[in-house]
Amino acid sequence: MTRGGPVTTRVFAALADDTRWDILVLLGEADLSASALADRLPVSRQAIAKHLVALEAAGLVERVPVGREVRYRAIGATLSAVGRRLEAIGAQWDARLDEIKRIAEAL
Repeated sequence: MTRGGPVTTRVFAALADDTRWDILVLLGEADLSASALADRLPVSRQAIAKHLVALEAAGLVERVPVGREVRYRAIGATLSAVGRRLEAIGAQWDARLDEIKRIAEAL
């Protein structure tokens, strides 16, 4: 059996914070700087910067230099990989429940 591993754990830890989730949603819509994110969220720019460090460490965002500005972009591949893992777990549970139902109906 393969486990989620440290990458999956880091992703879930990063997404467990509402502000980081909000940041990721905004970055899914457009590449934004920490200042632009702070303008859209009720959080200071310094707090946004700390959240971006956590999201970057989890592999959920990357820096994109645009002139002298640094913007951030969501990395869809990481989320897609975690999503596929969750779907596989869901499919395993569905198969187990179907087997339990089959056994119960056969009794």
